[in-house]
Amino acid sequence: MKKEPEPNFSNQKCPVSTTIRMIGGKYKAFLLWHLTGQTLRFHQLQKLIPEATPKMLTQQLRELEEDGLIVRTVYPVVPPRVEYSLTALGESLFPILEAMYAWGSQRMEEAGMEPACSMTETFPETAHSACAAKCCGCSQCETALPVRQ
Repeated sequence: MKKEPEPNFSNQKCPVSTTIRMIGGKYKAFLLWHLTGQTLRFHQLQKLIPEATPKMLTQQLRELEEDGLIVRTVYPVVPPRVEYSLTALGESLFPILEAMYAWGSQRMEEAGMEPACSMTETFPETAHSACAAKCCGCSQCETALPVRQ
């Protein structure tokens, strides 16, 4: 019998790899989450993600900008004023981030832990589309939004 040749797959052409490459940095998901629906300055992002060094935060923001997920606006004033906001492409990632939040929250709750991070603090103010259709079951949904049947 003749052996079939092995398929030549490459993760470079994998949709999941593409997504992870774009949002998989140490602080990228936090940055995208906090920029959803608003424009923030560097120091505001730094306060929301205090464990990120200024160098690392700058690097992650540059990578997000290079990938077309955020816009960096520099105003010609002294001292310089720089603001960050999401592009339409960046905004389109919110359902993915939201699903990650809900999935992680459920895992934590199963382990007897309660989510406590900068994403949790801003969760109720953020448009939670999973709850708009049907509650995802996380504790934040139960306390922040009514459960729909």
